[in-house]
Amino acid sequence: MLKLHLDTDLGGDIDDLCALAMALHWPEVELLAVTTNSDDRGKRAGYTRYALGLAGRDDIPVAAGADVSGSYYRVRPGWPDESVYWPEPVRPAPTPLERALSLLEDSIEQGAVLVAIGAFTNLALLEKRAPGILRRAKLYLMGGYVYPPRAGFPPWGNDMDWNVQVDVASAQVVLQHSSPTLVPLSVTVETALRRAYLARLRRSGPLAQLIARQAEAFAKDERMEARFGLTCPGLPEDIINFLHDPLACAIALGWNEGVETREIPLQMEVKDGWLQQRVDDTGVPTSVEGSSVSSGSIPLRAPSRPPTPILSRSDHLRVSMGVGERRGEDPHIQHAGPGAGW
Repeated sequence: MLKLHLDTDLGGDIDDLCALAMALHWPEVELLAVTTNSDDRGKRAGYTRYALGLAGRDDIPVAAGADVSGSYYRVRPGWPDESVYWPEPVRPAPTPLERALSLLEDSIEQGAVLVAIGAFTNLALLEKRAPGILRRAKLYLMGGYVYPPRAGFPPWGNDMDWNVQVDVASAQVVLQHSSPTLVPLSVTVETALRRAYLARLRRSGPLAQLIARQAEAFAKDERMEARFGLTCPGLPEDIINFLHDPLACAIALGWNEGVETREIPLQMEVKDGWLQQRVDDTGVPTSVEGSSVSSGSIPLRAPSRPPTPILSRSDHLRVSMGVGERRGEDPHIQHAGPGAGW
């Protein structure tokens, strides 16, 4: 059975909650622990424990990691209205930072796959506490910006790469001291949580119903149907949110349909406070995963260290999350044609 550790900023963008639900229902996976980053006195940890409780998984350890009071972050993350997004007040669950770092270290020592779907602060702090540990980690990062999004999707720049840019110093540490798989923004922006999925979620179990509740609230707050569904031909018109984090988790858990690995040399530098990544023949050899990357378009070279796989431009994908909490409804990822969305 594959062991998994999730490091998340659950409680803001709702795709973290979707990723947690998918991980809980993925077959043959044991979720060892969850740690939170950019927390605020245990607020995210409290939300995580609440969600796990809805799924009947109070046994999974949760610890609050790096806090917004620590001056790590470019901006202080905001919070949606708790009375709208959650069915009742949720008690914060603060813990010492060392507890979160210990959970991360224990998971790495047990050979778990570690998926970071928020800022990389906890990972950088762990590397500082135990130098060299990230090099041993099976690490997957939702983040990175090597190629721009394809035509038909939001034409975002690297300033929208939240997990990297919100804490550039930590991102540098992690990328320099580990061999992670990157699942970058240019690919995750091709995913969508659709309004069409809400009816099934409402008919399912408590955690799925919470996702439906938050999706409805998020749709009103963010208006992505108007902003992206009607303006981006590659996305479904009823898009509620992107599923950046579920895609990163799916890749980490072994889903690889339409994905292949290539190696490219990358350079990384900070300009005016923003982390820049670019293809450069003098850079670090980096593997690229992506079905639409042609073999002749990427310079290949022998790596001088274990390569860093990057999920790059892949075919459009669709997800069916088994969050119904009914036996036999496992999550799975399905391939779909362009425009199908997630």
